[in-house]
Amino acid sequence: MNMAWKEIKKNKVRFLILGSIVFLVSLLTFIISGLANGLSQDNAALIKDLPSGQFYMNEDADETYNLSKIDTRIQDNILNKKKDAVALSIQMGFLNDEKGKQRSVAFVTSTDSRLFNNVKNGEIVLDRSLEDEGIKIGDTLTNNQYSGKFVVKSFVDQKKYSHAPVATISIEDYREIYRVGEMQLVFVPGGDSPQEIAGLQSFTKKDFLNTIPSYSAEQMSLNMIVWFLVIISGMLFAIFFYMMNVQKVGLYGILKAIGVKTSTLFKMMWTQMVFITVIALALSVTLSQVFNLIAPEGMPFSLTPETTFQLSVVFLIIGFIGATLSGVQIRKVEPLQAIQQGEV
Repeated sequence: MNMAWKEIKKNKVRFLILGSIVFLVSLLTFIISGLANGLSQDNAALIKDLPSGQFYMNEDADETYNLSKIDTRIQDNILNKKKDAVALSIQMGFLNDEKGKQRSVAFVTSTDSRLFNNVKNGEIVLDRSLEDEGIKIGDTLTNNQYSGKFVVKSFVDQKKYSHAPVATISIEDYREIYRVGEMQLVFVPGGDSPQEIAGLQSFTKKDFLNTIPSYSAEQMSLNMIVWFLVIISGMLFAIFFYMMNVQKVGLYGILKAIGVKTSTLFKMMWTQMVFITVIALALSVTLSQVFNLIAPEGMPFSLTPETTFQLSVVFLIIGFIGATLSGVQIRKVEPLQAIQQGEV
């Protein structure tokens, strides 16, 4: 510990440069991770907020819920056997407010369930983002394919689908707008093992999210960037400590000659790595949480303490691996040879 601290004080500029790079890389990683989580909620909060369970859609739908039609007899059979099960449909559409302004929404309808808002014919429940845009309880909204008018019953928090606010309507109103008789999906809460149902294909919540093209493509791209940044930070540690170790071959030879163990040299390097990483992470976590608080209202950004902790642990592990790989050469240092090499 003492040797590690002395070397840090002696080579302040080098360690400051490494710490600054780790700080910037980790801060960028936290910001992008927050954007990924925020976009994930903005894209599929309606599905993500449901409990664990199984989604069922028609086998002929080719894993595309828009093409799925659940046979009414099969649906009734499932709902009778599973009291918590619910049949639902989701379809993108639009509403016209009282001023004639058109607003894109995701229409959702379902059978009676505690998991979804239950509304009567002519009523509608909206995501709260539309309240922020000026729509109020009691306002009347229209749709070109609907003969009547929707009266806003209430607003709910964080109900988005495909980056559009969710609009919950009754099954009868949904059928009038989209001219369909069958529901698209059946969701059965709980149960880790899916039940085999003839003609239907089952999906876990995670698998179902991946069938949504916009969700899977968006999350894959952002997560790939996050992991690339994490790997880059590990490479930075490996390169930095490798260059440091090359310059200190003679010193290592002298230390080994006077009886310093290889494990002690590794501990010195690990101490330096932890010191730099912890300070850099503390600064980047603080700034990212500040950004989380001051981010613009409409910006889909969500950085939870759990995500922050997980990424911090990953950075420490990657830094440890990078530093350790760069120090493999320490084990090979022969005292006499290293001293001679250092003299040259």
